Amino acid sequence: MARDPQDAQIAAAARALAAGDVLQALNRVALRRDAPALALRGIAMARLGELDRARELLREAGRAFGARAAVARARCVVAEAEVALAARETAWPGSALEAACAELAAAGDHANAAHARLLQARRLLWLGRLDEAGGMLARVGSGRLPAALAAVRELTRAGIAMRQVRARLAREALRRAAREARRAGIPPLRSEVGEALLALRRPAARQVGPAGARLLRLAQVETLLASEAFIVDACRHAVRQAGWEAPLARRPVLFTLARALGEAWPADAPRQALIAAAFRMRRPDETLRARLRVELGRLRALLRPHAEIRATAAGYALAPRRGVPVVVLAPPVDGRHAAVQACLAEGGPWSSSALAQALGASQRSVQRALEALARQGRAQPLGRGRARRWLPAAGPVFATSLLLPAALQDA
Repeated sequence: MARDPQDAQIAAAARALAAGDVLQALNRVALRRDAPALALRGIAMARLGELDRARELLREAGRAFGARAAVARARCVVAEAEVALAARETAWPGSALEAACAELAAAGDHANAAHARLLQARRLLWLGRLDEAGGMLARVGSGRLPAALAAVRELTRAGIAMRQVRARLAREALRRAAREARRAGIPPLRSEVGEALLALRRPAARQVGPAGARLLRLAQVETLLASEAFIVDACRHAVRQAGWEAPLARRPVLFTLARALGEAWPADAPRQALIAAAFRMRRPDETLRARLRVELGRLRALLRPHAEIRATAAGYALAPRRGVPVVVLAPPVDGRHAAVQACLAEGGPWSSSALAQALGASQRSVQRALEALARQGRAQPLGRGRARRWLPAAGPVFATSLLLPAALQDA
């Protein structure tokens, strides 16, 4: 029996898309309105960055397939979720994607089921929900996948490791991702892996002290966190030492005092400098001095198992109990909006609502940060109103792992 030429066109377009040849795929299905052609056009438009049009086509394809083509409709849901991920949208079709994943797995389409789980894992990763992302990645398993999906699996594994400051595990995962990306032969995928490899070589933090600052790569940060040093971590707003950690993100005054004491170590920090840093008042009075004593009392109680805060003639000094050095770990870039800049540098267009969800901040504060970064030439908007998205104005010159939201986990 002769093969239907329209089916041959669909198959050829699908092969072209799998190989990364988007224009060739569009040439074969651009004028067709049947469900498979609409789905392929939607995927192709997404690859070209036309995300709104891609979403329209994929939804139209899902309706055209109808209830009898449940597997094909499930594939459209997965493709729509991929578009949402590319657009960094918070309106994620979670339950629909989970149902589509179950439908695909039941039908034996394990590759697309794995693709759906990888999309869920990547979304959880950029939201900073690392444990959930790892659990979703475990559901993908370590079995054989098509080369492109295997590369994405290793990229996701590397992303989790980088957020957890596990440079060696990240490097190993990226090497596997590079190997699979070469097998897949898809240029954008190879580029993404290459960019992630470069991030491991970029500065990830600064070690700050009285003698100045020096830049650290992620591997150096990992070594530092594994040491006995008493660390004031300004990237994650915590104080830590050898497995012990005191999170201070919700206690900004205490963290500011801890950082000021850490930067002054081994000398003392003058009272006036501590008041100016913690309360933003240049002319201290007796009320502010009393408030400083109260806040230092709270910090002293918090640090008591690992360090003392000693009063001196001029101010206060931090003294770790085991005589270990004090290290202040700061972001690689200065500025109030470093976390927003880090999200933008991760790539992809971000809406202010998606950034707010990822950072756990209010949308209005994120909007103010974006406007400030735009005035400084560090961010640029695309579109207007609800369709507005934000991109970095230039490529990052630092690694973003330590600036992005995550609960730091000890190796």
